[in-house]
Amino acid sequence: MTTVQSPPAPPTAIRPRVVARTGLYAVLAANAAVVAYFFAQAGFASNALIVIGRLAGLYGALIMAFQLVLVARLPWLDRRIGMDRLTAWHRWTGFALLWTLLAHAVFISFGYADGAGVGPVTELVDLAETTEGVLRAIVALGILLVVGAVSARFARRRLAYETWHFVHLYTYVAVVLALTHQVAVGTTFTSSSAARTYWYGVWTVALGAVALGRLVLPLWRNSRHQFRVSAVVPESDDVVSVHITGKDLDKLPAQAGQFFLWRFLTRDRWWQANPFSLSAAPDGRTLRLTAKAAGAGSAALRHVKVGTRVFAEGPYGAFTTLHRTRTESLLIAGGVGVTPIRAILEDIEGHAVVVYRVASERDAVLYDELRDLALAKGAELHLVTGPPVPDKLAPSELARLVPDIAERDVFLCGPPPMMNAVLRTLDDLGVPKRQVHFERFSLAG
Repeated sequence: MTTVQSPPAPPTAIRPRVVARTGLYAVLAANAAVVAYFFAQAGFASNALIVIGRLAGLYGALIMAFQLVLVARLPWLDRRIGMDRLTAWHRWTGFALLWTLLAHAVFISFGYADGAGVGPVTELVDLAETTEGVLRAIVALGILLVVGAVSARFARRRLAYETWHFVHLYTYVAVVLALTHQVAVGTTFTSSSAARTYWYGVWTVALGAVALGRLVLPLWRNSRHQFRVSAVVPESDDVVSVHITGKDLDKLPAQAGQFFLWRFLTRDRWWQANPFSLSAAPDGRTLRLTAKAAGAGSAALRHVKVGTRVFAEGPYGAFTTLHRTRTESLLIAGGVGVTPIRAILEDIEGHAVVVYRVASERDAVLYDELRDLALAKGAELHLVTGPPVPDKLAPSELARLVPDIAERDVFLCGPPPMMNAVLRTLDDLGVPKRQVHFERFSLAG
């Protein structure tokens, strides 16, 4: 077995996540300054409301392009920041986009209405009827309002992922409509060839990033590697492992702790993609996922036939040893969250302590593998069982199991309530946030 291990970063090295995050902020700030420059160069309208409305529209276009980059699933960003954090940023910038575009519509309508001596609604209707591109902008704003409404937490929790994703796809229609509106009536497009070139460049990069990360790269990787199911192994009554083989898997840039979006090309499941972590470190010959029957997609894995073609998108995620800051580690798993933890244990260097939290011993999936791995690597393994109350991972208990916890990197994966409780415990124990590594499955359209 040839597992590629990632050594911890030197203590003085800048963390990869910091580099990527700072780079994103710097690019956004630079573009905001360029937008302001071209806006000023184009000249100001006599009505202050129109000036504010036009500037809000330009920054709305910039935020929209930035949003596309956040969800493009570009490997360099994803490995350093993680899909969950990029998706969270996408969500918050989405609400910023809605307010910015609403401000654009309101200020423009009131500004032109003030000059024409009519009401803002009448003026907006007149603009839609007489000015090229305005109606498209109104439709785009309507689409974004609908998408924003279904993305609110209270609505998102009540919708199936497939339904939410389908509605979210209309965002791309809104992008195209907004772009054509900007080309048709945007003052920066007519003010200078440099401004026109700049905006075409912004949209080319944003749309190109989406095409590359969401379409070209997955198609190319699947064409190259030809993924197929090589074995289906029940681990317990409700947990199953699926082994995947293919061509040139040693060239696939997958790391322990990452996940794929797996699409098993059967007649009834080809359209459904599910995120499952690798439950073993990639060895260049096979990939393995292990899933608990928590829904129709995961439950159906037990019946997938050997030889079934698989379309896999990924690898995704920043939950890897790339972000290590210490030579010693603590790996904390809860329930089926043990799958990426087991893979990381196989990959990690230095002394490790593994704490595996389950309700009862029969729920300890992959425990035998963990025990054998811990023995081979000289790691400590603690199986913690019992009901969630009292908390067996409270500060006093975790400090007893791992006295030097503040000197270790901590990798955490499990159900959200358990993860939230452990994160509070780690904070109480004084573990620096830069040493705590976790990731939540969170997908964006």
